[in-house]
Amino acid sequence: MAEIGDNTQGAEASAAVDAYYARRRSVGFRSLLLLVPVAVILAVLRFPMLGFDLVLGAACGLGNMWLIMRNNERLLAGRRSRGVYGLVNVVRILGIGIVPVFSAVTGPWWSMGVALAGFFTPLVLYGLALRQEYSTG
Repeated sequence: MAEIGDNTQGAEASAAVDAYYARRRSVGFRSLLLLVPVAVILAVLRFPMLGFDLVLGAACGLGNMWLIMRNNERLLAGRRSRGVYGLVNVVRILGIGIVPVFSAVTGPWWSMGVALAGFFTPLVLYGLALRQEYSTG
């Protein structure tokens, strides 16, 4: 007969998962709060395509971040093999990574940098939120 053990480890894991989902939602919201006003300012200051490139990059960055997380969750839960995991990551990188190149084609060459800034902003904000959470304990 199996012994009934302490259930605190399960509670800690549940709290960590809840914090993970809350962090994921808050980073998406903060990314939009940061990037949409900047994109509007860019669009008003005679650069409407740069504003669009920033929003497009942010949308791709958020989608990329959420797809990475979902793919990792499935791998860790055992619902995805390593081969499929790698294939999904390659398709994701190729599919989302081509968007900044389209920005450079439709505007000045440096508009690709604006799209990439929007793309990496959610990942940077997630890293900062995680760092703050770890430092506060």
